[in-house]
Parts: sequence; C-alpha cells; structure tokens
Amino acid sequence: MPVWLREYSWRQTGAAVYLSLPVRGVRVTPANIFCTEQYLKVSIPPFLFEAILYAPIDDTNSTAKIGNGNIFFTLYKKEVGIWDSLTLADANKEKLQYLRENAVLKAHEKAKEETEAKKVTKQEHKKYALEATMKLEEAERKRIEDLKEKERQKVTKELELWKKQQEDAEKQKRVQKELHKGVEPLKAKKKEQMNKTSIHNEGTSETRLKPTKGCPGSYSMFSENLKEEQLPAPRSAATIKINFTSRVFPTALRESRVAEEEEWLRKQAEARRTVSADLSELEDLKEEEKNPDWLKDKGNKMFATGNYLAAVNAYNLAVRLNNKLPLLYLNRAACHLKLRNLHKAIEDSSKALELLTPPVPDNENARVKAYVRRGTAFCQLELYTEGLQDYEAALKIDPKNKTIEKDAEKIRHLIQGTMQDS
Repeated sequence: MPVWLREYSWRQTGAAVYLSLPVRGVRVTPANIFCTEQYLKVSIPPFLFEAILYAPIDDTNSTAKIGNGNIFFTLYKKEVGIWDSLTLADANKEKLQYLRENAVLKAHEKAKEETEAKKVTKQEHKKYALEATMKLEEAERKRIEDLKEKERQKVTKELELWKKQQEDAEKQKRVQKELHKGVEPLKAKKKEQMNKTSIHNEGTSETRLKPTKGCPGSYSMFSENLKEEQLPAPRSAATIKINFTSRVFPTALRESRVAEEEEWLRKQAEARRTVSADLSELEDLKEEEKNPDWLKDKGNKMFATGNYLAAVNAYNLAVRLNNKLPLLYLNRAACHLKLRNLHKAIEDSSKALELLTPPVPDNENARVKAYVRRGTAFCQLELYTEGLQDYEAALKIDPKNKTIEKDAEKIRHLIQGTMQDS
C-alpha cells in the first residue's frame, strides 16, 4: 500500500501557482514526477502524491526544482485568475478516474508526437548533412579540377618554352655552320700562299722560324676580321651586414599584432612594478605565478573542478598584482556565490561594473554576468527589490535572454507574494 503525502503548502498569483512538497529522507529524480494539464503525480515508492488540479495549467513551461528535501513546483495557469483551491473538491471517483486516465492518454499522445517530431527533425538533419557533404565534395572536386587545369597550363607553357629554346639552338647551330663554311676557303688560300713562300725560300741558307701567336710579327687568319674578346675584371669581394630589429616576441614583425603586444607588455610592466614596490614578499614565486592572466586561467580551472577556495586564492593574488582587470572580480564573485559569501559577491560584482566602463558592445556579456550575479546575491539575502533591479538592468542589455527573463518574473512573483502575506 502506498503512503500518501498529505503535507504540502501552496500559494498563487493571477498567473501562476507555487506548490512546495516536502520529501525529506528520500531521493527524488525527474522520473518520479508526472504532470499534465490538470493532473500532477509524484511517485517515490512507498510515498505517493496525487492532485487533480482546479484548472488547466501550461505543463510545457511549468517547472519543478528538487533540493533541500523539497520539491518546489511553479505551475503557470492557462487562464489568468484566482483558484478557490489547489484541487477539485467536489469531484467524484468516476470523474477523478476519468481525469486520471485522460491525463495518462494525453501524456502518451504527447510523447508519441514528440517522438515523431524528433524523427522528422533527425531526418531533416540527415538530409541537411547529406546536402552539405555533397556541396563540400563538389567544391573539393572543382578545386582539384582547377588545380589540374592550372598544372596543365603550366606544363603547356613550359613545353612551348622548351620548343622555342630548341628552335633557337638549332638556328644558332646553322649560323655557326654557315660561318665555318665561309672560313674554309680562306684557310685553303692562306695555306697555299704559305706553301709558295716556303718553296721560294728553300735555296737560302737562313732558316726562318714560324712566328708564334701573340708575338710581334705573328699572323692569325682571324686578325683581319675578328678582334680579341675583352673579358671583364673579376668582382671585388665585400661583406654584407644585416641588422635585425630587436623584439620581445619570436614572431616576425609583419606577422604580429602590434597593438595587442604593446598592451600585453604594458600590463606586464605594470605588474612587475607592483610586485617590486608593494609585494616584496612574493619574490619566491615563479615568473608565471606573477602573471595576472596566468593566475586568472588557473582560477578558472580550479572553479571548473569545484575547488572554489583555491580559485578565490588565485583571484586574490591576481587582483593584488593588477586591480584593473574586471574579469578577476567577476570570476571571484561567482566563487563567493558558490561559497555563500553573498556580501563579498555583491562587492566584487559592483567593482567589476565600475571597471566595465564605458559600456560598449565588447563588454556586454561581462556586464550581464555582473548584474545577474549581484542580483542573485541580493535575492539570496532576501533583498528582492534590489535583485529585481539588477535583473532588469541585465535584460536591458540582453533582452532576448529567456533565462534571465524567467528568473526576473519569478522574483516579481516572490515580491507580490511577500506583499500579499504582509
């Protein structure tokens, strides 16, 4: 036999119903909760809670939060109005059974529709992925064809150049051959003259020596037609000196972003001056441990692993090194929220907003986070009016953020409920 949960508390506004169900000592998961337009069921064996609601609700936007031994339901009404009670009081067993069966049937139909919708969406995604793949393959095929065409044109040009060079070489050979043919008769004529001269001088007792090339009185068959080729003097040796601009960064100057590098160097110089002036006790730290950006990344990693105290220590040291970085205060405020240091979270969020001036599009995301974190801290301190102001300020910056809009609406309901209770 199930044990019925009878203890619960609820309150309402014109647009929503807030139901709190205590479930201390048991473990609750979303699978234990079943909700339709007019039927709510929480089944945690052996405990059971069942309610036929007074009027239909918007089960799509309604939410349930589990924590601290309670289930807190936010049920949005389909029609604005005030309910006389949470459940139908005058319903007989047959009507209750009909509503229960109808709720289960609608839930099955809705699940079936969602399954079909997911199937259709999945098919559309597959179709889109196939079309995208085909487009990529077509683009790749076209790129390869273009490369082949460029390579073919390059080879064709090289072949034409080679043919032209071959033709020029053949033409030069023909010219040399014709020149050689013209010189042969001249050689024969000169040889004949030399033979005649030698025959004429055979009877003399004096023997002449053949003059050598380059000596006075020497003879060359080209001396009358060709001049001796003049060669240029060799070049003088020299040393080329190259001076390189000294740079802190290893990249080439043409590949670097000078403005960002100068900003980074300025921050490093400021951090070193701070360390040498005010933090002489940190001389034993490593060089990277004196870098605020390195400490910020270290704190982010510790926050991601759930080590919030260590993350706060990293942000504290980074703030001491450079107190002009708004992200340090913004991240430390998130740690303080996790540690329930609400007043410190408010201080850090306010300091981050002071540094995030002037408001420009580049720091919109950081300003939204600062307002939300400060507003969350105000709400946890039950200062709902101040928290609502911060959430509304965040909505002015990012009006399309549905999460912030829902949280702001909840805070408004809490303020209205507090005013009604008072």
